[in-house]
Amino acid sequence: MLSIRTNAASLSAQNALFHMEGRTAIAMTRLGSGFRVNSARDDAAGLQIATRLTSQSHGMAAARSNIQKSISILQTADGALDESSAILIRMKDLATQAADASATSGDRVAMQAEYTALSHELSNISSATTFGGSKLLLGDTAAERAGVVTATANAVANAANTAAAHAAAVAAYNAAVAANAAGPTPATQAAVASTSGAAATAADTASIAAIASTDAQDYAAAVAMAAAVDGTFSRTVSFQIGASASEVLVYNLTPLLSNMHTALHAASTTYDTFGISVKGSGTDLVIASAASASIDKLSQALDAVATVRSSLGATTNRLSHSDSNLANMSANTIQATGRIMDTDFAQESAEMASDQLLMKTGSAMLRDSGSISSLLMSLLK
Repeated sequence: MLSIRTNAASLSAQNALFHMEGRTAIAMTRLGSGFRVNSARDDAAGLQIATRLTSQSHGMAAARSNIQKSISILQTADGALDESSAILIRMKDLATQAADASATSGDRVAMQAEYTALSHELSNISSATTFGGSKLLLGDTAAERAGVVTATANAVANAANTAAAHAAAVAAYNAAVAANAAGPTPATQAAVASTSGAAATAADTASIAAIASTDAQDYAAAVAMAAAVDGTFSRTVSFQIGASASEVLVYNLTPLLSNMHTALHAASTTYDTFGISVKGSGTDLVIASAASASIDKLSQALDAVATVRSSLGATTNRLSHSDSNLANMSANTIQATGRIMDTDFAQESAEMASDQLLMKTGSAMLRDSGSISSLLMSLLK
């Protein structure tokens, strides 16, 4: 139908031109940004999926960073214990030499000097091994500290009982002397002699004070030890190895580390991880029998250190496998996100070229649609 009021051809050309213009604008935005989805209206469902995948990939990237730092921590501790093993091997060599009959007392004194220096270095390694300002091997477990305090408290109690027995013996001795100017009766002498196998003389007063003083000092040291700061591996630690809260590697080195410190304390009188020396632990090389006894204790210490290192190595390997798995998951997740979000430049370029051509033809048709009015005017002539 020919109509002056309604130019259907012009309206169709305008509509097609408007549509092509919108498509060209979208194509230019996608080509300019590199993203297929630039707003929620571009792909509502795809944007939701891509957002979830992006969050997951970012979490995995952070987890991989955590794993690398965790591996560095474990390797730092392992390196320190490797050096400790070398020191223990040398200490065992010294103990073996000192236990031999060919070693003179002077030789043993020289060996003891090196042995003591090495023991101090063992303590230094345990207390000075740090990562990011946090000590790794320093300290002991709460159970171990409680055991030390309890054991020392028992020792103090036993010493107090012994001191009380000595005091009773001295009192009996003095009472007997006062009653018999000629001296104590044989029965009183026997009673005094049987008291802890010690003679109740004036020297007993000094021994009582010595017992009280020495064991009180040890008890104070044990209490101070209980307040010592734990190292990183002196408690259960958690490594965040994934993008979700449940992906945690819980690592408990506490029992093995406690056994190692106990073995090292037994092997050397000067080994100390707490900054406090506790009397009566360990052996030395000055006496051949003590040197001989220290050989097995050093072997046990080496085994304890090796056990800790084995645990560290196993956990390091596990973390390495976790990192490899995360790398695979992260790569595929990023690829999946890219398939949703990224622009396909070949497709968008081809479509934009087609749309631009259609815009040109649409503009030409819109211009020609005005010729219909001229045709109608010619009919009226």
